[in-house]
Amino acid sequence: MNCYAAVDIGASSGRVLLGTYQDGRIDLAEIHRFKNGFFRKGFLDVWDTDYLLKEILTGLAKIKQAGIDTCTLGIDTWAVDYCLLDGEGQPIHDVVSYRDHRTDGAIDKVAELISKETIYQKTGIQFQPFNTLFQLFVEKQEDLERTETILMVPDYLTYRLTGEKVLEKTNASSMQLVNLETGELDEELLALVGLNRKQFPPLIEAGTVVGSLKQEFFPEFDLPEVEVIAVGTHDTASAVAGTPGEGDNWAYLSSGTWSLLGMEMEEPISTTAAYQENYTNEGGVYDTYRFLKNIMGMWLIQEVSRMLDHRYTFAELAQLAAEVEPFQREIDVNHPRFLNPEHMIEEIQAYCQETGQSIPETPGEIVRCVYDSLALCYQRELQKLAELTGKEVEELIIVGGGGNVALLNQTVADLTGMTVWAGPSEATAVGNIVVQMIQKGEFTDLAEARKVIKNTYPMKKFESNNNEYGGRKNV
Repeated sequence: MNCYAAVDIGASSGRVLLGTYQDGRIDLAEIHRFKNGFFRKGFLDVWDTDYLLKEILTGLAKIKQAGIDTCTLGIDTWAVDYCLLDGEGQPIHDVVSYRDHRTDGAIDKVAELISKETIYQKTGIQFQPFNTLFQLFVEKQEDLERTETILMVPDYLTYRLTGEKVLEKTNASSMQLVNLETGELDEELLALVGLNRKQFPPLIEAGTVVGSLKQEFFPEFDLPEVEVIAVGTHDTASAVAGTPGEGDNWAYLSSGTWSLLGMEMEEPISTTAAYQENYTNEGGVYDTYRFLKNIMGMWLIQEVSRMLDHRYTFAELAQLAAEVEPFQREIDVNHPRFLNPEHMIEEIQAYCQETGQSIPETPGEIVRCVYDSLALCYQRELQKLAELTGKEVEELIIVGGGGNVALLNQTVADLTGMTVWAGPSEATAVGNIVVQMIQKGEFTDLAEARKVIKNTYPMKKFESNNNEYGGRKNV
């Protein structure tokens, strides 16, 4: 029986999981869990990639301790952040978090040199101030001149394990540097930020074998023999791969720190309407596109919890919210002020005050405000999604940790009138694993894998209560 390890690292935590396939089921076990988060260093918010590497190795050592001598490994993380390597293969500086404020105003500065419409026609990627394009634009030119190789975060971790430098396509697409027509990095945009194609490694497809873990790099760890496979290294690409949708009329909502709401497409949609609505065409696994909208997501709740000193579990916060009358307030969840405020609760309260709404005071009122605002945003974006794709959206599948919030799921079902399915919560890890399994011949393709996922992980169904929210049968 083959064993498959998945490294899934998000903005607040990371995990090493072990997957197997037997008796028509994908069995997934968490081997190691660790915290993650950016921190202030000097004038920048940065990630500790050495720490992340150590935690990956710790997880692999635990796999070896469990008696498993051989496995494959896939790594997925968040998108857009990168590492600059010098001629010796060493980082030039720490990996800066996309939530750092260094890119404030960068979109407008770039737009003075090349129009936003042109950038969108080239890349099909939505405009976010933290996109790699804008991060590179504000880099010190002397650092870029010293740079021999630029690696996205999961590719950098893979490089540290194997010594191989690659650029996996699903994460590369998030940079807003890949040309939709050619499938390669766009030379004009590279020149705009002072770079050239030679500073990036070759683009590879998800499912490509990158190489073997070099055990001699890590003599202090007792590790299994590991073959590293490039999965959908952008965690949303893995989450969508792990979403058990069938047919052409389902939408997904990958609900974690971010809410990624969209549909899986065979061709990109880079129309003027898509540009105006700021939709994105990120690369998916197996020649697909993730046509989606980035929505702020559970980051808002995570920060509210932190401001409350984590006195309540997320389930307790949801229960407090359920006791509050719905739709008393609404915030613009995608407003830049909520990207990385000093105090999330005070920012929410200030927004409500500035917009003439009553100010949420209790934890329940604050959380209810966030959940209602997210649900209303999802409703609007589902309508836009149907208009932009020309497809009728009949059901929404919510995967990831946010799918565990029944209050939010039911609110979305009531607002939209559509069937909402919740699960699997481990879609990202599952998607990571099934790409490895397809590479090893366990499944012939993703459609077959998704049928097994659906049979393995029961989903919870939410139907509209046809209440005062005014839901519609279909968007």
